[in-house]
Amino acid sequence: MSTRAIENVRLRSEKGRTWRQARILNAWVDSLTVDDVLDLLEHGGVLFTINPEHLYQLQRNAEFADAYRNATYVSCDSRYVYRALRLIGRGIEHRASGSDIVPAYWRRHAANPEVTMFLLGAKPGVADKARDRINRLAGREIVVGAHGPSFDFVDSERESAETIDMINRSGATCLVVGLGAPKQEIWIHRNCSKVPDVKVFMGVGATIDYEAEAVKRAPEWMRRNGLEWVYRVLTEPRRYGRRYARNTEFMWLAFLDRLGLYKAPRS
Repeated sequence: MSTRAIENVRLRSEKGRTWRQARILNAWVDSLTVDDVLDLLEHGGVLFTINPEHLYQLQRNAEFADAYRNATYVSCDSRYVYRALRLIGRGIEHRASGSDIVPAYWRRHAANPEVTMFLLGAKPGVADKARDRINRLAGREIVVGAHGPSFDFVDSERESAETIDMINRSGATCLVVGLGAPKQEIWIHRNCSKVPDVKVFMGVGATIDYEAEAVKRAPEWMRRNGLEWVYRVLTEPRRYGRRYARNTEFMWLAFLDRLGLYKAPRS
């Protein structure tokens, strides 16, 4: 194996299992299935789910990059990232999206009273709807708290403090944060030490919206064929059009990375 390959791909061993990690731009991605993620999170940790928008922001936001470096696990939440890794010779075997991990998590722990969840994110009222739906399907109050914060929440010391108090009073052991990147990752990074009962942190984008059924996911056949992005652009063009247009920069930087010409931004 060449020196370059050693720098770009590595094996990670933890909790009795070994898996592949691959570097793309200034992030490392874990080759994990949904079940792998759930098994590892039995021991706690911070999970981020990487996609091209994250990689775009990682080139521009030093605090976001620092949060990513300190995440416990980074799953692949994008066929673009998955395919780009293959094209640049660092393919991983598995991908696991936040919108699949969260429902799998609460279903696994539906009968486990030691696991409780707090949903932080989405528009006001949406997290409460997600809470009601999950609890109804789980057959118990596995979600013990929900809060849809204001737009400026991440940089509001007052609102963050109030939310931290809310989480601590809830007794939640898992915090699901759906504020979008880079807000959710930065907030987790800044505040994870302030919620000592929480053992599992997930930054999972629009997943709370999906759990509330406030936003519909693409049909299964579109998801299976990597066309969920088409569905998103067609149904929410203002939200997703510019985001997916940024994929051109991501692919260009990935190409430079393959040639050894990519230069990571200074932290």
